[in-house]
Amino acid sequence: MRLSQGFVPTVKEIPADATIPSHQLMIRAGMVRALAAGVYVYLPLAQRVFGKVTRIVRDEMDRIGGQELLLPALSPIELWEQTGRVKAFGDTLFHVKNRPLVLAPTHEEVVCWLAKNHISSYKEMPQIWYQIQVKFRNEPRPRSGVLRGRQFMMKDSYSLDRSWEGLDRAYDLHAEAYRRIFTRCGLRFFVVGASSGAMGGTGSQEFMMESPSGEDVIALSEDGSYAANLEVASSQVPGAARVAGDARMEEIHTPGVKTIDALAEFLHVDQAMLAKSVVYWGGDRPVLVLMMGNDSLNESKLMSVLGVDVRPIEGEKLRELTGAEGGSIGPVGLKGFMILADARLKGANGLVSGANRNDYHLRNIDLDRDCTIEGYHDLRTVQEGETSVNGGGKLRIVRGIELGHIFKLGTKYADALGAKFLDENGKESPIIMGSYGIGIDRIIACHIEQNHDENGIIWDRSIAPFDVHLIAVSTRSAQVTETSEALYGELGRSGMDVLYDDRKETSPGFKFKDADLLGMPYQVIVGEKNLANGNIEIKERKTGRRKIVPKSELVETVRGLVTSKEPEWKP
Repeated sequence: MRLSQGFVPTVKEIPADATIPSHQLMIRAGMVRALAAGVYVYLPLAQRVFGKVTRIVRDEMDRIGGQELLLPALSPIELWEQTGRVKAFGDTLFHVKNRPLVLAPTHEEVVCWLAKNHISSYKEMPQIWYQIQVKFRNEPRPRSGVLRGRQFMMKDSYSLDRSWEGLDRAYDLHAEAYRRIFTRCGLRFFVVGASSGAMGGTGSQEFMMESPSGEDVIALSEDGSYAANLEVASSQVPGAARVAGDARMEEIHTPGVKTIDALAEFLHVDQAMLAKSVVYWGGDRPVLVLMMGNDSLNESKLMSVLGVDVRPIEGEKLRELTGAEGGSIGPVGLKGFMILADARLKGANGLVSGANRNDYHLRNIDLDRDCTIEGYHDLRTVQEGETSVNGGGKLRIVRGIELGHIFKLGTKYADALGAKFLDENGKESPIIMGSYGIGIDRIIACHIEQNHDENGIIWDRSIAPFDVHLIAVSTRSAQVTETSEALYGELGRSGMDVLYDDRKETSPGFKFKDADLLGMPYQVIVGEKNLANGNIEIKERKTGRRKIVPKSELVETVRGLVTSKEPEWKP
């Protein structure tokens, strides 16, 4: 492509509303333009990257037996109502005004509808169906460029199986395919255990990239053997030690004491002896959760235990249900509540908690003797420096960007929509499903997040818009122009994608700045000085290394660099 004829509107200044590198550089390099908040126009350079990424994705999905189809972006709201996801997605689900339709952020319901109508026997499974499709999500605050938009491109695939073992195989196939996809796209990533959230199901994993720009929080062990989203992460922490004796529970006056820190100081005790009460709605039922000391309740873990959405009970309703305000609530004698406790408190005694009376607490609480605990579960949020649950060393808490997510859905959607098949014994059973997503936009943005410097983007050869950036330094020189034109044709005929800066009114300095901003793997620089000696300069964008080669060897040299797995660079 000739830059003189192409549409690559580069920008010198960093856009004021772009706060992360990928967003800044995609605008500056003429890849995207914002049409509205969270809605982007993808310009020709971005489309070339899209094409290369989707070819890799299709290659790896076909390799595991995937069959590509295309599902409509619009789907009947009735399907979503049957699975309960109109409520689960809430305001992030786009509704079509005056029509019983929604814009799909994902397609489990439609796939299940399709399977229900066309799969009736175990002999017709397993199946893996996939698509690369525009999705919609009504983000209340779009940000971070294409990483958190209202319209985005996704590869979503779905496995349909007759057995749980079949689901496991499909899940493992996708996990390996994802590893190959992200590796081929030049990304450094890790895999974490994750919450299934609104998707539901029996298990899920996220493919993540560590980044300070990330919106997810991840716990990583020192040796890299353990990684989990903070929503599900666990660690090795000691439980409460049972104290000797059988002291009688008593009420104590604690005027103005509302926090764990203040209570520990007031009583001169270790925080491990304090049981903090947090109160939530679990669906429509009030739930009290006991946590040790200042441990933080993990709402995602609580939601997984209860199997329903949770939200805090606050204000007047809290006083009405418990008889006290926050900071004075406890498990003893509390009526009408499900009472759960974090696993660290199992079997604990000698504890202090609220007395359900303002400015009073109870001490010497024995959870086995004085309370009815309906279950002990891992409900806490892990902290930096705690030991990994698998013994992989201390935990680091880092931010990450999600690249892809795989789910074992099980029969949730088949049960809701009536998608059944006849097994080997003629028995009717629900189809067992898996769901697997990759953000195409995210692959591109994350590649830029990991591969840039102060001058611009540094593309990996696998997904670069062009292999080579050919620069005619001075178009006033007939020799430079003739040589550049000839090389443009020869490089193209050799099978390379070439971006040719043939602009006549652009200064050499501006051309060099644009070349580094756009970030093609190799720059071929045709200048008068080298050409006078029969030579041409090659620059590797990633390292900045340069080499001078005879004009007669240029095409072969560049082809060797572009096509070899490990290009040999001899300056």
